Amino acid sequence: MSGRPIIIDTDPGQDDAVALLLALASPELEVRGITTVAGNVPLPLTSRNARVVCELAGRADVAVCAGAERPLVRPLVTAEYVHGRTGLDGADLPEPQMPLQAEHAADFLVRALREEAPGTITLCPLGPLTNIALALQRAPEIVPRIREIVLMGGGFFEGGNATPAAEFNIYVDPQAADIVFTSGVPLTMLPLDVTHQALIKPRHLERLRALGTRVGDAVAGWLEFFERYDVEKYGLEGGPLHDPCVIAYLFHPEIFSGRRCNVRIEASSELTMGMTVVDWWGVTGLQPNCTVIRRLDSEAFFDLLIERIARL
Repeated sequence: MSGRPIIIDTDPGQDDAVALLLALASPELEVRGITTVAGNVPLPLTSRNARVVCELAGRADVAVCAGAERPLVRPLVTAEYVHGRTGLDGADLPEPQMPLQAEHAADFLVRALREEAPGTITLCPLGPLTNIALALQRAPEIVPRIREIVLMGGGFFEGGNATPAAEFNIYVDPQAADIVFTSGVPLTMLPLDVTHQALIKPRHLERLRALGTRVGDAVAGWLEFFERYDVEKYGLEGGPLHDPCVIAYLFHPEIFSGRRCNVRIEASSELTMGMTVVDWWGVTGLQPNCTVIRRLDSEAFFDLLIERIARL
């Protein structure tokens, strides 16, 4: 029996890379393709990094399509200060040999959704939502064909990490996020409120290194580099591991909890640009449009993650 079909839209990034490995190691999921977007680093690097990860996982057969090199309206903001010059600093891996597909990411998304029965494919955005918005703009008829969009982005009780109000993925392209959140597609959002519970602790890095594998060593190196910024910023015991939460949620939702809410995106005010306005308490009376995840069993999450990394 094949796994749940997904397409991962991503801007790797160390945490994106770990999310890709988790998906590729999990038989519950069938990765139909990977689309890349500018975000953590510019598009040429995110497209390179996605292929580096596929080859590390022994999955050079997965199609990787490059997409938007900038947001819909605003100038591109990147995060080399977190992820390093390449986006995958922390592990020394060879340049990828597998090809980048010629098809634009948005066109790939549209074609893949048209070729499958409605409600088959889940989209998993781990970066800015530019590619998803472009696909919805180019072919609005794909909306009922999408099973669900499960995304990492936003924050409410935790505030933002790019600005006081906005999480990075939404802040980079708030106009794209607004298109996605008003599209009518079923949405699940894993915001900073939950990912800040997935803290990378020394014992997790030790377990990864103890695997004695090339993949385990690469992941430990990535995470040790990646977490340094957030440990200093937040003063926590470890840095939060954001994007793998999306993948874990797909096949172990019982370790997460949240509720249906109305979520709107601030796309005009410079003070709060990119804020995800979550009506957690139902005070607006607006129809819920998103499942907002707020809690995580972090030990179960890391046990799952390490067990799957050990398979590669």
